[in-house]
Amino acid sequence: MALKTLLLVSVLAVLELRSVAGGHHGRFMPGSPLNISRNDHGLQQVVLTTTYSFNNQSNDAFLFKPSTIHRAQRQIVKGIRYIVDLEISRTICRKRDHNNNLSKCDFQPEGRLHQTFQCHAEVWLIPWENQTKIQVFLCKA
Repeated sequence: MALKTLLLVSVLAVLELRSVAGGHHGRFMPGSPLNISRNDHGLQQVVLTTTYSFNNQSNDAFLFKPSTIHRAQRQIVKGIRYIVDLEISRTICRKRDHNNNLSKCDFQPEGRLHQTFQCHAEVWLIPWENQTKIQVFLCKA
């Protein structure tokens, strides 16, 4: 199993090497963060994980969900590290209703209950250990 995961990480690293159009003086720097698509499956998982963490730590009566991803990067370093700048906004779904499917929660309309936070997250995935570690997660109004 560990060999398959190591092979997967190696393949991802090779694919990233091929997609780089920058780096230091036009050259790729191994281990440096690379911009990724906001539709990247791994990124979507990281964004949901950080949002659930925010909701679990918040005393707000309503759930929040991601509204915008401003910047997303991936870095291959003993796993996969995601660096994300995003906005999360208050939804109309109340926590007390135990609704875990954020896709069914609409955003609060403009007005008194509308609220958005600017967040920065750094999350490290270690697939062969089945671990996700939120290293940094900071939000401000």
